[in-house]
Amino acid sequence: MGRACEGRVALVTGASKGGTGTAIAHRLAAEGASLAICARDAEGLARTEEQLQRLGAPVLSTQVDLSDPDGGRASLVERVIGRFGRLDILVNNAAANGYRPFREWTPARLELTQQVNVWAPWQLMADATPGMVERGEGWILNLTSHAAELPPGPPFPQSLTASAGSAYGATKAALNRLTVSVAAELWEAGVRVNALAPQSAIATPHLVAAGGIREENLEPLETIAEAALALVTGGPDQTGSIRRSLQLLVDLDRPVLDLEGGERVQGWQPPDLVAVIDRQRELLAERGWPDAF
Repeated sequence: MGRACEGRVALVTGASKGGTGTAIAHRLAAEGASLAICARDAEGLARTEEQLQRLGAPVLSTQVDLSDPDGGRASLVERVIGRFGRLDILVNNAAANGYRPFREWTPARLELTQQVNVWAPWQLMADATPGMVERGEGWILNLTSHAAELPPGPPFPQSLTASAGSAYGATKAALNRLTVSVAAELWEAGVRVNALAPQSAIATPHLVAAGGIREENLEPLETIAEAALALVTGGPDQTGSIRRSLQLLVDLDRPVLDLEGGERVQGWQPPDLVAVIDRQRELLAERGWPDAF
């Protein structure tokens, strides 16, 4: 087991449902990080906390509603620093999504989506970066989505992302722009800021149970977690990028380990990923989105 995060403190939002946030927190803990996790679901947080503690990680678990400016996010970073004395890694994973025609979005739902996907990451970044700048080192990772990309057309792709992604896609596009802007501002201060999107749908327990997505269109939790680890341990020039998980792993020729960092995940190593990416590109091209990557 490597210890790439030994002595560092990480905050991961949206880490209660056994999905992406939980997987990233697990992977960072396996690399020696102390973990702060937050979400709305107290029972889910308790499960994640127990998993991380089994890895020997010190854990701060905090129930926070990121959709509400008064729901705890304003003091979250302060609480993390109060518990651990510092914050080295911020992973903005929590997201509010949904696909529907733009006329069906209500002001209340639009506000919630904007709060979770843009303003909460903005505030947490603003609160976390002073300490990072003071130490001359820090990492921020914003989880984004293919929905941020502009669908080509006309004719337009036949997909929900293209035809019903107005609100969710707009917030993720804003998050991408925020990511690169903050990276440019803080590059000379030693703070790395990147965004990461899954190459394809992540095989979270919820998504797998729901069905409706073919297995060949899924990638495991381990690939997104490994890609996230790469970006929150990267060097000073690894900043200001919007990356896709599988392509990043191929570009870095980075082995994909299980969430405990002990074994390679069979069938998901860089040589295997080339074929997966090509297959995803072909599927998207068939749906009218030839330049999705």
